[in-house]
Amino acid sequence: MKKFSVLRRETKRVSFLIGAVMVFMLFSLPLHAGAGKDKAAAASKEVVVWTYDSFNSEWGPGPEASKVFEAQTGIKIRWVSHGDAGEVLSRLLLEGPNADADIILGLDQNMAERALSSGLLEAYRPAGAEKLLPEIKDYVRNDWRLIPFDYSYFAFVYDSEIFSNPPKSLEDLTLPLYARKIILMDPRTSSPGLGFFGWVREIYGERWQDYWKRLSPSVLTISEGWSSGYGLFTAGEAPLVLSYTTSPGYHLEYEDTERYRAAIFDEGHPIQIELAGLLSRAKNRENAGKFLDFMLSSAFQSIIPLTNWMYPVIDIPLPSSFSINPKAQKALEPGAPSNEELNRWAALQAER
Repeated sequence: MKKFSVLRRETKRVSFLIGAVMVFMLFSLPLHAGAGKDKAAAASKEVVVWTYDSFNSEWGPGPEASKVFEAQTGIKIRWVSHGDAGEVLSRLLLEGPNADADIILGLDQNMAERALSSGLLEAYRPAGAEKLLPEIKDYVRNDWRLIPFDYSYFAFVYDSEIFSNPPKSLEDLTLPLYARKIILMDPRTSSPGLGFFGWVREIYGERWQDYWKRLSPSVLTISEGWSSGYGLFTAGEAPLVLSYTTSPGYHLEYEDTERYRAAIFDEGHPIQIELAGLLSRAKNRENAGKFLDFMLSSAFQSIIPLTNWMYPVIDIPLPSSFSINPKAQKALEPGAPSNEELNRWAALQAER
């Protein structure tokens, strides 16, 4: 009898549990459905932008751009950082059509061909495109699949307390005076590194490998990206670093010092134009279009100078700290290197 008593008790308990579960499911289904709708609604109010680390750092343009854009449109920006610009492009090419992004932001013209040939970008002509500076319009050569948002010129920034007479050419950098005093970036992962590779090849042509061999004793290190390389420079690890003509303005603005200067070379400086593009499989296409419109507005462009330390691509007043930034007398436009050339460069570095 005891067994049957236990069985009845268990049967009643199971019946009760089944009933409770059914009641729970009955009442929770609308809640789950509502949660799903809320999640979908939240997703429809965002745009996903892939970019490089420093763009969305606490000192970069990302946080302020998010605040202004959301205030204007109600749309949130979800930034996804992937190291330096070269790493952003590599990630995009790796994930292809499955890339969880609406916009890719931060490539430059040296990376443009690889991005365009992937077939992953869609043309979009943003509102305000007619306001682009004349010298920038020339770089829209791809039916608006890549859109300029800022620019500057590559240069070597030096510590004037160590060098009162800075280098005046690429060749000067090979002098014994600069032995282990220069910080560079890897052209395979960094857009400044790629720009410097093109700079060398533009000046030396087929003799570019010989130049790298002569330059090698001057190089302290080659970092993966600009942020880590410039951080070593400001920490005093070396008095010369590959950067931009606009970098001295940062130190004047935030450190009230003119100690750090950009060396100007008579042979010219490569221009860098940063670009953004709409992915053809963007899930939030309408929101992405609104962001690209915003990107060429004065509201976004006015954020760029004091956060990304580049020039805006439309005509707006510049901060007074930009007065210290020298102008390159000659703008160079070296083409992008081939994979074979980058492999040869890597082999040279392995011999150091």
